[in-house]
Amino acid sequence: MTSLADKIMKRVTAHDSGSWVCTPKDFLHLGSREAVDQALSRLVKAGQLRRVGHGLYDMPRISNVLKRPAPVDMNAAIAALARRDSARIMPDGLVSANQLGLTNAVPATVSFVTDGHSRTVKIGGRTLQFRHAGPSVMQWTGRPAAPVVQALRWLGPDAAADERVLSTLSRCLPDDVKRALLQNSRDLPGWALPLARKIASGPAVAE
Repeated sequence: MTSLADKIMKRVTAHDSGSWVCTPKDFLHLGSREAVDQALSRLVKAGQLRRVGHGLYDMPRISNVLKRPAPVDMNAAIAALARRDSARIMPDGLVSANQLGLTNAVPATVSFVTDGHSRTVKIGGRTLQFRHAGPSVMQWTGRPAAPVVQALRWLGPDAAADERVLSTLSRCLPDDVKRALLQNSRDLPGWALPLARKIASGPAVAE
């Protein structure tokens, strides 16, 4: 009879990337919570899995470049938290603005917004902050234009209207993101609607 640990590893290795992050909840269809926890603990001790945070696991990997254990895939870890907690999660406005080239400010702690509880979580040696946000913010989760909207909210009406900001977004955003921004304009704050129109009317970007 195949052991529970073997069944868990079979599912983990089925993810081609090898960077999938899992939680006990991902395996509750295979056994009780207590049995799953015990199996995961045994797999960690055997070196087949790595504990990267409280209740978070991935397969140990070696970086081809650094020749040492590869860091946890943070996007995969966030996805695992979202699955486990049945919550929506996305980067906060400062992170989005930095990624879009709108600010050089780098947060000391990587921050996210969520419709779950506000809390601090340690993953792979990094500290992540999660701040509860309302439906008007979280409804953008998973939409192509979400980072743009998050960045505009962080900048606020005055800074977001700066021509340098609008010009940067017009140049860097692919056309599909611009279209998504306009198609979901009914969900924008009122002050952001004319800015979205200016951004979308900028020079086309190859997709």
